[in-house]
Amino acid sequence: MITKRKKTEKTGIIVLLIVLVLMLGIPACQKGVSGEKELQNITVILDWVPNTNHTGIYVAKENGYYNDEGLEVEIIQPSEGGSADLVAAGKGEFGISYQEQVTYARTAENPLPIVAIAAIIQHNTSGFASLVDMNIKTPADFEGKIYGGWGSPMEEAMLKGLMEKYSADYSKLEIVNIGASDFLTSVTRDVDFAWIFYGWDGIKAELEEISIDFMLLQEVDLRLDFYTPLIIASEATIDENPGLIEKFLRATGKGYLFAIQNPEEAAQLFLLDNSELDQEMVIASQKYLSGHYMGDSTKWGTMEKSIWDAFSNWMFENNLLQGRLESDMAFTNEFLPQ
Repeated sequence: MITKRKKTEKTGIIVLLIVLVLMLGIPACQKGVSGEKELQNITVILDWVPNTNHTGIYVAKENGYYNDEGLEVEIIQPSEGGSADLVAAGKGEFGISYQEQVTYARTAENPLPIVAIAAIIQHNTSGFASLVDMNIKTPADFEGKIYGGWGSPMEEAMLKGLMEKYSADYSKLEIVNIGASDFLTSVTRDVDFAWIFYGWDGIKAELEEISIDFMLLQEVDLRLDFYTPLIIASEATIDENPGLIEKFLRATGKGYLFAIQNPEEAAQLFLLDNSELDQEMVIASQKYLSGHYMGDSTKWGTMEKSIWDAFSNWMFENNLLQGRLESDMAFTNEFLPQ
């Protein structure tokens, strides 16, 4: 016969066992119910310091678009070597680069197996900028000046080609590596002009009411309206993990579409990871760039063969390439979301 006390003890043991089972089962149940899964860690290597060219990537990270695709994304700045070299070497799955860098890299004596997979901005917003009192209006005025750059062979090749087109002596141009130094600080102290993205340094000059001369590249030659910046991957990633690229671009595309439609909110999301930047500057830059990501295209990220051919032909004609580019091998729209 079971006494009341024994019955109570037995009931208590059963309750305790049930509690223990539930406690042990909760993590597994939560994991299953919420749909959580182990995320794949990937690395995105920027081309420079974080700026609003990159906003869509930060939006995709902060809004959970990458997590929705099963990805955990780390965004890093390049250390030694550019993003193209690092992506080609497998140091990151994706990188931010430029059409001129991809073209130069794929036609070099020792070509890099990198491919452009999405254009971040449809039309070139970059060009050469200087303080107005330097009177640099065309590439002919580069002669005898000091250029501040980031040490890329492609950069030097571009300067040489432009100066020769304007019958200027390239040997009379001094090139100084200023790395990621601030443009306005550099041109008021160390150099005469630099290559900038107007959506960042140009907007900053406007806010600080500093007058600059800005030479948009396609105003020098229409064939210089190339894709810059763009996103690259290695041929190895394309061959071995095309599904990863589709996931990454699906989330990234959502990030840029969000930035197009919500520039101020996108700027605030960008600032969560880059709080050291000036908020007024970031918001103004974002408002400018949100109208340029897609430009006159109906789809974010797409690239045209005619643009790749026109620019690579210009480079080849100006003796900036060792051979002609096979543009079909240099870019693809295959992985962009439909």
